[in-house]
Amino acid sequence: MALLNFRRTETKVEGASSEVEAMLTGYSIEVMPRTAEKIEDFRTLLPRGTRVYIAHIEGTPIEEMVATAKRLNAEGYPVMPHFPARIIPDRATLTDWIARYQGEADVKQALLLGGGVNTPAGDYDSSMQLIETGLFDGFDRLHVAGHPEGNKDIDADGSDRMVMQALKWKQAFSERTDAKMAIATQFCFEAAPVIAWADRLAAEGIKLPIHIGVAGPAKLQTLLKFAIACGVGASLRVLQKRAKDVTKLLMPFEPDDFIADIAAHKAKNPGFGIESVHFFPLGGIKTNATWAIEHGGASAVPAAQL
Repeated sequence: MALLNFRRTETKVEGASSEVEAMLTGYSIEVMPRTAEKIEDFRTLLPRGTRVYIAHIEGTPIEEMVATAKRLNAEGYPVMPHFPARIIPDRATLTDWIARYQGEADVKQALLLGGGVNTPAGDYDSSMQLIETGLFDGFDRLHVAGHPEGNKDIDADGSDRMVMQALKWKQAFSERTDAKMAIATQFCFEAAPVIAWADRLAAEGIKLPIHIGVAGPAKLQTLLKFAIACGVGASLRVLQKRAKDVTKLLMPFEPDDFIADIAAHKAKNPGFGIESVHFFPLGGIKTNATWAIEHGGASAVPAAQL
């Protein structure tokens, strides 16, 4: 049985700061059905209560999504499936998905987003349209997507006019609903632009808590591939600079500096909008979970206690 060595995960990195530990408190992580099925028991990897997002990639059968949600819920994790507007053909499909998630996996949280496809499959092309259906009324928590480095699929001219307009709409919605809302962002690699973006949101009156996307430890080539595919902006230069150093080319890239810089800024500015970390485990769920625990995150359950 291939389980993570619990003794190893109890060891913290020497000098791990209290600021980073605080930043990692309550982190979330994203999985897909095909990556989740490789994990024998999430309880040996993730702290109790960790929010687990389930990414819905176009073409993934809803049955696989619901089965993954059911399994994670049974293991004790609050589940937040993605609802990508542009892959949902109609209201009947959306109603069916929600009914399955609620009935089979007790899902009470959702990430609503436009989705990564250019042409809508049917009636919806934005998370705002999903919200307006009223079908998510009664959910405990609704998260929406954020793009610290812009989104050219939405603002083709390179500005952030449409994105900001949409976030203001969602802020207004949050003020008239009981659902807890937050912004879950694309992953980035450089703290300064992210800090400036979060401060700008606050100045624009957007007060939704931000769960900043972080790419978990992975090979540099893997991160470059995903970063380009996902439209990561200027912070890609952090990886490109690393790639020029042949002594580091084969070493895993870890998010130590990025999280430390965000954590230090938050410690000095308690009202800062970034609330927590959301991991994209591009180098593997086990690798990401081990890194989080070693850097101050809460421990998982020892296999012997399951």
